[in-house]
Amino acid sequence: MIELQTELEGKKTYYRNVLKHSKRLDYTLGGCWDYHKGCLDSILWREAGETIYLRLPFKVLEGELDRPNALIEFEKPYVIKHVVNTGLDKDVNALATVSGFSQFQDPLDQDGRIKDKNEWEENGEQAVDQIVDQVSFL
Repeated sequence: MIELQTELEGKKTYYRNVLKHSKRLDYTLGGCWDYHKGCLDSILWREAGETIYLRLPFKVLEGELDRPNALIEFEKPYVIKHVVNTGLDKDVNALATVSGFSQFQDPLDQDGRIKDKNEWEENGEQAVDQIVDQVSFL
């Protein structure tokens, strides 16, 4: 994981302001959200089961995340690498996967080692700058 030093950390806005720009800038609401916190994820690079993400975590200060008028505050953004098994799942739960009870395999490495950290730090900071330039903050 590479933590980024950007202007985004500490900025506040309404969730609707982020929604307005997030799809156009290829961000999605990360699967780890709940009503009081969440993150926006963007893929910086993907190849053969390895993906490098930019993650923009935030907390909800007022309201609930599923509402456009939720007031959010961004925390420190970071770059993270996930490595997944692209082959067949050979464990005892493979039947559950085939039958639809388990949709995804566990990642081989949720926080994989990132080569060329300076390059990904720069790429991540440039992507964060796009959000800072586009979103209206309070």
